[in-house]
Amino acid sequence: MNFALYRELLAVRPIRRLLLVGMIARIPHSAAGVLLTLHIVLTLDKGYAAAGAAAAVMTIGIAVGAPWRGRRVDTVGLRRALIPSVVSETVIWSAVPHVSYEWLLPLVFIGGLLTLPIFSVVRQSLGVLADGDQRRTAFALDAITTEMVFMIGPAAGAVVATSGYSVLGLTIVGVSTSLAGLFLMWFNPPTRSAAQTEECEADQRHAAEVAVVSAAPAHLQEAAAELVPAGAHGGPGIRGRMSHNFAWFTATVAAVFAVAAGAGMVLSGTDVGIVAALETGGHQGEIGIVFLFWCAASVIGGLVYGAMHRPVSPVVLLLGMAALTIPMGFAHDTWTLAFASILPGLLCAPVLSAASEKVADLVAEDRRGEAMGWYGSALTGGVALGAPLAGVFIDSSGPSGGFVSVGVAGVALCLVGLLLQQRRRSRAAA
Repeated sequence: MNFALYRELLAVRPIRRLLLVGMIARIPHSAAGVLLTLHIVLTLDKGYAAAGAAAAVMTIGIAVGAPWRGRRVDTVGLRRALIPSVVSETVIWSAVPHVSYEWLLPLVFIGGLLTLPIFSVVRQSLGVLADGDQRRTAFALDAITTEMVFMIGPAAGAVVATSGYSVLGLTIVGVSTSLAGLFLMWFNPPTRSAAQTEECEADQRHAAEVAVVSAAPAHLQEAAAELVPAGAHGGPGIRGRMSHNFAWFTATVAAVFAVAAGAGMVLSGTDVGIVAALETGGHQGEIGIVFLFWCAASVIGGLVYGAMHRPVSPVVLLLGMAALTIPMGFAHDTWTLAFASILPGLLCAPVLSAASEKVADLVAEDRRGEAMGWYGSALTGGVALGAPLAGVFIDSSGPSGGFVSVGVAGVALCLVGLLLQQRRRSRAAA
């Protein structure tokens, strides 16, 4: 391990500024979920089931929108791609606290669809600004700052909402996220290398030339025929274009997305399990203690992983995290649960940083924004699956069922992935 990598990385001004901007920009939306839930429960008096439905609708919007938002970054550049998000964040989140529940649902879906793609943009830009061991360290730092965000944001959102200021809080979320988007547009971190940028600009100029020639009268088209390369007037069919558009989506990339979904499932299920375990024992006020141990362990694990010279397979890391989550179901008090959360917590940031690094390595720069969007959708989908999965087992067998269910599901997913990986290697060798 080489911890000097952190000093070298943070000495690079664009990387340092990107990590700082990414951390600040994530705080408002990390508080939005808690604010929205408590606004629906306390202000609209609709109950937790209604709040859960709204959260699910917003999550679906984020999952659907992330690949499209990432693709827009790839095709039109960061600044133009962020304009819809900058406008919609303020408009939608300023309107959400002033409407009825029936109008709130479509608004939060649109808000999720057009949410500022800060997570995918930061990962995509880090993949350009850093390479080699620096890239591993950069993604580890990104995972660490994300942990810090989720230690600050939800707690701040809960304080604001329980103080009776959920309307103001949701409005601040929208305005501050739009301001973060404007700053990101001004900062304009690179989403592809200089060579790729020049190639993209050349392709756009050529496409414009072809469009002009195609729109010209027949005699002008004949005169300009020599300007258009062979094959420009023809083109592949819909199936061919679809195949080309998703050529980056290999079996290995799919496996990384499965790991992201599995990580989201285990983390959200553990989150619900911690809350249920302490509420059942009448220790709601001590939830923060367990989350502090869990998140602090993740920060330490991320620091260690980022200093390593060799990468570790994200499947192996997820297997360890899922397996170590199961013993949390046997804790009987706050401190036992807090100490039991340390071991799986140590692998949380490494799982996410290893998966991000793998996507950056596997996907070419011109499609990396879209790939990071799909990666975010997989993670979000796993989060959406983990909470209800844990909830079903908590209702039927108590809080321990939440930890065991998501832990066993995560282990099963990894074992299937490792088996398929081994079979593919055997076929390749044969």
